[in-house]
Amino acid sequence: MIKISNSQNTDYQQIIKLFTEKTWQEFQADFPNLSEQFFSGKKGEEFIVINENGQSVFLLGFGESIPHDADLQKSAKKFSWQNRKKFTEKPTEIQAKNFTEENLKSFARGLFLGTYHYPFERSHPFWKEGFSLNLKNFSDEKIAEISTEINAICEGQFAAMDWLNKPANFKKVPQISEFIKNISEKYGIKYTAYNSETCAARGLGAFLAVNQGSKEEGAFTILEYQGEYPEKTVGLVGKCVLFDTGGISLKNPENMHYMKSDLGGATAVLGTLIAAAEMKLPVKIIAILPITDNAISENAYLPSDVVAAYNGKTIEVLNTDAEGRMTLADGLAYLTKNYETDCIIDVATLTGSTVRMFGETCAAIMGNDDDLIKSLMQSGEETGQRLWQLPLWEIWDEEIKSDVADLRNISMKPIGDAIVAGKFLQHFVENGAKWAHLDIAGMAFGKVDYAKEKAATGYGVQLLLNFLKKP
Repeated sequence: MIKISNSQNTDYQQIIKLFTEKTWQEFQADFPNLSEQFFSGKKGEEFIVINENGQSVFLLGFGESIPHDADLQKSAKKFSWQNRKKFTEKPTEIQAKNFTEENLKSFARGLFLGTYHYPFERSHPFWKEGFSLNLKNFSDEKIAEISTEINAICEGQFAAMDWLNKPANFKKVPQISEFIKNISEKYGIKYTAYNSETCAARGLGAFLAVNQGSKEEGAFTILEYQGEYPEKTVGLVGKCVLFDTGGISLKNPENMHYMKSDLGGATAVLGTLIAAAEMKLPVKIIAILPITDNAISENAYLPSDVVAAYNGKTIEVLNTDAEGRMTLADGLAYLTKNYETDCIIDVATLTGSTVRMFGETCAAIMGNDDDLIKSLMQSGEETGQRLWQLPLWEIWDEEIKSDVADLRNISMKPIGDAIVAGKFLQHFVENGAKWAHLDIAGMAFGKVDYAKEKAATGYGVQLLLNFLKKP
């Protein structure tokens, strides 16, 4: 049973009770006049009762057992969104019974996340005061720890969602760079950004090729977070294409407005960094964000161009709409050459192929280390942000062989583009680095409760945090 109410005595209070077969009997004792014909506690059932003290009691049915934590969060999120206008502006108190610590975290996260709409308003009672937890079966120290974690995850995920939802003209390179500088200063994260001149001097040719068609100078950005006594070092590379026209290989204009979402990998990385810093996780994170847009102009890179990436490998450009893998190639090569890490994970809204395969059910994962992939997939199951592995067999190398360069950036066949992209990226992971590639194209931006059209889901933040917390 979990009860949510105002911590001060007011006329209007919210109470939520979650039922198993056992707790239903408890509830009937509290409300003897409520017949099972009105509420049976079945999965997905909701009912509202006003008791004799004027309290509003919200009933949520989950069947005979408390569901998986990811489903618990989803249900709480849906409830919170539907009833967001009924919460008062007093601090919120949660009292729980028959909930494990993870149950509580999941439910509380869901309540928080369900209050989101763009732009997120921190005047909402859940955010303004934070959760006040009153739990007899947890110590004060554990309650404080849970509260900190909930607030940290939501802080990171809301920031990620806000930046993904922003209109294209509100997230140019200077604007997002200013945001990154501010959070870096706030959390003690080392911030480095290379302009075009520096990128050229350092040989970041694949990134520069994508940026050359834009009137906005790109920013190859490196962020370094170090918690106290770090237990592991993780490299993160996030695709940060602020808007993707497709370049000369122009996209179909019908749904091009959705291309404001092509920085979903970068926003997941930024949200993870914020939450990790808020929680003071004992890890070291090296994050690479190659920030640019993919525009059309007389200077735009062209199909048939050959460019040299950071690791010296040459790339024949057959399609300028395969720009994400170009920027990631330099990000991965730079990270593996200049930093020692326990593993590297790149995250990107990379291919329509992944969307066609999985829709909005899961993201694709590929990589060169089975243990890393298994660990990430386990984190996906635990958070409900699922992953499914695709193969990187050597046979796929045939699809990216070029007559005029070391590699070409796409296959000429209309098959397996998600795998082809992963295989392309593998050529830029060097020095024996353990690496995983997450193609989150179908997951970062999709159907949500808070918007009529597709919008940011927050996918990736909880997945990566769960992984970072693993020993």
